[in-house]
Amino acid sequence: MESRAALGLPLAVICLLGAFGLVPAVGGSAVLLASFGGACAVLITWLAVIAIRAPAQGRRLAIAVSLRPQHYIQAITHTAIFVYWALYWPALEAAAPLIAAQIVFAYAFDMVLTWSRRDTYELGFGPFPIIYSTNLFLRFHDDWFYLQFLLVAVGFLAKEFIRWNKDGRRAHIFNPSSFPLAVFSIALIVTGTTSLTWGEDIASLLILPPQIYLFIFLVSLPGQFMFRVTTMTLSAVLTTYGCSVAYLAATGTYFFFDSNVPIAVFLGMHLLFTDPSTSPRTELGRIVFGVIYGLSVVGLYALLGWWGAPTFYDKLLQVPVMNVMVLAIDRVARSRHLRWVNPERLGAALAPRVRSLAYVSLWVVVFGAMTAADGLGDHHPGYTIPFWQDACAAARSGACTKLAILESGACRGGSGWACNELGLLVSAGRVVAAPPAQLFERACSAGFKPGCDNARALAIGGAGAQHGDPRPQDYLLLLREGKGPIQDRSPLEIYARACRQRWAAGCGGLAGVYFRGEGVPPDKTRAAELLATACAGGHGSSCSNLGLMYERGDGVTEDHGRAIGYLKHACAAGLARACSQLTVQGGR
Repeated sequence: MESRAALGLPLAVICLLGAFGLVPAVGGSAVLLASFGGACAVLITWLAVIAIRAPAQGRRLAIAVSLRPQHYIQAITHTAIFVYWALYWPALEAAAPLIAAQIVFAYAFDMVLTWSRRDTYELGFGPFPIIYSTNLFLRFHDDWFYLQFLLVAVGFLAKEFIRWNKDGRRAHIFNPSSFPLAVFSIALIVTGTTSLTWGEDIASLLILPPQIYLFIFLVSLPGQFMFRVTTMTLSAVLTTYGCSVAYLAATGTYFFFDSNVPIAVFLGMHLLFTDPSTSPRTELGRIVFGVIYGLSVVGLYALLGWWGAPTFYDKLLQVPVMNVMVLAIDRVARSRHLRWVNPERLGAALAPRVRSLAYVSLWVVVFGAMTAADGLGDHHPGYTIPFWQDACAAARSGACTKLAILESGACRGGSGWACNELGLLVSAGRVVAAPPAQLFERACSAGFKPGCDNARALAIGGAGAQHGDPRPQDYLLLLREGKGPIQDRSPLEIYARACRQRWAAGCGGLAGVYFRGEGVPPDKTRAAELLATACAGGHGSSCSNLGLMYERGDGVTEDHGRAIGYLKHACAAGLARACSQLTVQGGR
């Protein structure tokens, strides 16, 4: 392709980038319009300089099509994850034009950067996995979106300029998405400006789609097999999982409170540090590489938490450092001292593809075992607030802090119950958060009556002590099992989910649904069973209601002794009216 014709492609791409200004999501924001305008101005000026200088220097600029499987297969994998995630997180769907714009910017920037140094640009799918990987972990808010363009540019500049000799050829040292992610992460931590990004939301809300662990596992398998990176992912997951299990055995709580391997870390173990171009070449080296990543995630999570920095950076900071270690890792892996554990020697009779299939098969077995044990997936106990309530009541290590994190997130989302419970935690001196009065007022504003009672008690110099049961609208923010949006679901489904997650109040609410026959045929026997479950979980109202059923013979055989027994349980659970009723009946 002649230079003039070749220059037409980046010009068209830059015009396409400018056309995003016509998209309402961009055109409606002065900051976004300025960001896109500034990016286009820089690119068009740079391209003009190249167009003027290239002929004068006798250069013939060209474009060569290069479709590399590692690029387009990763692009397909990333796209599948984004589409599935967007079904459950509307904000991601709204961000689709901005992600697409970054891909367009990446093509234009890569072209002008390449032609500034060489004559031939290789056109392929390379920018797709770079942009996707970046946005799967960090994205700036619209008011700061120009920094997103800068982040992308830093990645391509590092790929072009920071290089070394690897296996007899010049190659880039750093993964072009992980390097800028680490650099910008450090800057955000040091300046305390994480709030400028979607980083924390991305890390926490990736869990929204049901069976997301299984989905990421399945869509990543083709790349794992073809590019022989399974050993890295497998060793990284096993290392982090093992550390989590050891911590649970020692403390009775989970190190990462919602999983043995957090979902965003699990994603990073598949699609961030496993770039074949910037990882070890030897199989033993890749195993070591994965172990280092797993250990570094654990160490950084602890360090960031101790420092008071957002812990979601635990998967981003270490990758460039690891990239620098690649040659040394391979050198050690090839040493004669480690020949006895070298998988390539042990499986020398097997073709590379066969060994890759063996590793993938092993990974399938390991993932299946972890999922079956609820160590990964939708049913991990750490997802549920009741687990952390029990752990906090037992004063287990860090349990109250992690309970406060879960309640704080639900409180910000508008759950009056969560605001009230967090206020009670702070009042009891178990955690440090917003002032109790502020939290109780937020609970009251959300229509949660115990929050209003506690706010009034504080206002007159007393102490807030009123608890209450979550309402259906609270459960919408508190439930994490199943992950799907349940705003339009019936009380039957909402309470059923809550009961599955060991919410005693949820079992009590579900009992009421069956007792009254709301959406199901009335079933007082089932209601009594659920009330017994809720009572065993310490839910005073359920104990009291079950006692009344036995007292009246309503759906169960009349039994005054059992009625008194359940009233005693209700009284012990703190239900004042049950204590009064016992006194009246002489049951105390």
